[in-house]
Amino acid sequence: MFPVVHHLDYTLRQDGVAAFPWDKYALVMDMLRASPPVADEHEAPVMPRAWLEAVHDPAYVAQVLAADVPADKARRIGFPVTGALSRRAQRTTGGTWEAAKLALRYGYAANTAGGSHHALYDTGAGYCIFNDLAVTTNRLIAEGDAKRILIVDLDVHQGDGTAALLAGREEVATFSMHAERNFPARKAVSTLDVPLADGMEDEEYLDLLDQHLPRMIDDSRPDLILYQAGVDPHRDDKLGRLSLSDEGLHIRDSLVASVARTRGVPLASVLGGGYGADQAAVARRHADAIRIMAMSYYR
Repeated sequence: MFPVVHHLDYTLRQDGVAAFPWDKYALVMDMLRASPPVADEHEAPVMPRAWLEAVHDPAYVAQVLAADVPADKARRIGFPVTGALSRRAQRTTGGTWEAAKLALRYGYAANTAGGSHHALYDTGAGYCIFNDLAVTTNRLIAEGDAKRILIVDLDVHQGDGTAALLAGREEVATFSMHAERNFPARKAVSTLDVPLADGMEDEEYLDLLDQHLPRMIDDSRPDLILYQAGVDPHRDDKLGRLSLSDEGLHIRDSLVASVARTRGVPLASVLGGGYGADQAAVARRHADAIRIMAMSYYR
């Protein structure tokens, strides 16, 4: 049994926004419930406003909470922010924090949403409203739950918002492996960025991850790893530019969990990106990632 954080608010649909995979969040949880190992379900809390304002511009937070986000910011996000989407953003951010707390207690935990790594100080971007990774990191350190945190971002897109929001903090390290020519066009500077060529396949990708990840953990000496486990490096992903197979993703996630486990570092994963017309196939990749990490960490 392993802890998983979920909430019905995650499954909200936004009519008229076809590009975002609204259906996958419910499907992921259904798949986790249907197959072992057994998930110990925890309800995602709402992230308090004060912690959102500790990382994001209070004026932007007020706009989101009032569902009054200006049109230019809504365009950067990719959809208008309704009242229901505002609650979802607060809930997914709280879910990442809850998963981190559970990981600190048990070793590994997953949030079935989150990974909104493009959200910046005063605006959202790229389907991201609040940056749950940065908000969670700041809160954990401020409340004394962790002294040092490493954020590992293996989404196909660079974690630009996370890198920008946490830049200059000596107690935080950010590591992003991403398609060099993919969104965002203007990259931020992470502690370590590993840009990847279009079409990269399993062997080269996994060699690079095995080369860099253990050293990042050893150098940063984290009390916790937050892992953005996007499955959009998959070769069939609608918005990806890499060519990982199902097996490649499985090895990737097992490697992350195993390296964390052998070094005694708690690991909390968030869903991240995954896009395609076949939502069941995308959800299966996410559910497989969570199960593989749980089995690799707790073996």
